[in-house]
Order: sequence, then structure tokens, then C-alpha cells
Amino acid sequence: MRILVIEDDGDIRDAVERGLRAAGFAVDTVADLPDARFAGEVNDYDTVVADRVLPGGDALELVAELRAGGDTTPVLFLTSRDAVADRVDGFEVGGDDYLVKPFALEELVARVRSLCRRRDRRVPVIVVVGDLEIDRARAEVRRNGVLLPLTIKERCVLSFLADNAGMIVARTDLIEHCWDEVHDPMSNVVDAHVASLRRKLGRPNPIRTVRGTGFVLEVADIPDTADA
Repeated sequence: MRILVIEDDGDIRDAVERGLRAAGFAVDTVADLPDARFAGEVNDYDTVVADRVLPGGDALELVAELRAGGDTTPVLFLTSRDAVADRVDGFEVGGDDYLVKPFALEELVARVRSLCRRRDRRVPVIVVVGDLEIDRARAEVRRNGVLLPLTIKERCVLSFLADNAGMIVARTDLIEHCWDEVHDPMSNVVDAHVASLRRKLGRPNPIRTVRGTGFVLEVADIPDTADA
């Protein structure tokens, strides 16, 4: 899941970024509305966390623009403006949640998780592909009933492959969904995580490499090949 944080206070921005990254989210951060607009144009986010008063204007303007354009990305306002009228304004322009500063980081993470799940309720909590079972709510992956010791990023990669089981998933799609702008697109981080994931999944290998393109999570167990 990829999150955009819009916050001009450097200390708060860094704290939110660290907290969300520790919880397994990919996080991009900006400090003003122009950069927020640009980030939204070039990236797809699962949730936006936005301060209200920013260089360049009020984040209410940004959310109103998103909703007017048909963008339903969940938005959580994170602000010191705690009057009832301020909260009402946030919801009326299309905001989804409102958290007042100071706040507990654990609560922010929980609210962001909730908003990400709410974005598309068609995505099931438990996904079964062949002998693999991915439980997003419990953050667990089992193969033939055996719990696998996957990292947060490995679970993210496998979950995205499972959502597109049987179809080719490009490396660029995995980067877009599971990483953020800090990631170097020229590095081999995707291949490294897929290689580690394969070792932990064991044999027969359910992830097939499509040379020069990406990967496929087979809908049933397949024989090992040279690409494995």
C-alpha cells in the first residue's frame, strides 16, 4: 500500500513517515500543495494523509479538486484545527477521516489501514491461490497450511501477485504498488525480494519469471522450470 503524506512541519512529517514505513506502507512525502498535486498526477495512492494549512493553500482545495475529478482516494486530514466547523468542512469536501494534533502514531497507522481497506471492498481479506492462503487481516501467509516467515515487503509483493494471479505483473507495477519514490528504479530490489520469496515458498515454485517483463503467480502448482 502506498501513502502520500502532505505536511509542512518537518518533524511531524518525518515522524509520520517513519511510523507508516515501520507498519509496512510505502510512503511519499511532500510539504506543499503544488508538490502534492504533482505527486497525485504521476502516482496512484491508496490513502492521502494531509495537513490542512499548507504552503500554497488549504488542503480542502486539493480534496475538492480530487472529488470533482472523480478521484475517490481516501483522505485523512491531520491537523491542529479542531473546531467542529473545521471537521465538518473536511467531511463536506470529501474527506474520509479527521485526526487532530497532537495524535498517537498508533492511532494514525490504524486509521490509515482502515482507509486503505475501505478504498476497494472488492479485494478479499483472504486470498487463496492454489495451495497458498494469504490472510491480509492477520498479515499471515500459509502454504499447505504451514505458516511462512515472510517480511512485510515480501507479503506485499505476494499479495499483489495474488490479486493478479495468472496474469503477468510487470516489475514497474510491483515498484508502483510496493515501493515509493525513495526507491531507485534502476536497482534490482524487486528481483531480490522475489528471489527471497521463492526460497521461502519452496517447491514447486508458484512464481514464474517472464523474461524481460515481470512475474506470474500461477493459479495452480507448476513444475519447476529454468526460469525458476
